[in-house]
Amino acid sequence: QVQLVESGGGLVQAGGSLRLSCAASGSIVRVYTMGWYRQAPGKQRELVAVTSGGSTNYVDYVKGRFTISKDNAKNTVYLQRSSLKPEDTAVYYCNAGAVNSDYKFDGYWGQGTQVTVSS
Repeated sequence: QVQLVESGGGLVQAGGSLRLSCAASGSIVRVYTMGWYRQAPGKQRELVAVTSGGSTNYVDYVKGRFTISKDNAKNTVYLQRSSLKPEDTAVYYCNAGAVNSDYKFDGYWGQGTQVTVSS
């Protein structure tokens, strides 16, 4: 079916920058939306940013610090993050809404990548 593979997580100091990547592959007819969620310890998973049809949306507390972009030819989405704060520490998950080879629209998740911001 459809697989999402994330990369780019790791340890970074507060104020630093890090870019996450997520590539969608497999039995894809078309990817419509791609986005990033995060889940901090003891908290629910929350939306960070999403891109669809050329438009982008962000949760308020990352506006101006995070930028989401998408390479349509590669079905890859990126999340460039700057001015990182310790509270940005979380597992970041990639999400995609896509039509698969069965011509069924479904949502897909990556395995998650840990980002730790040290103070």
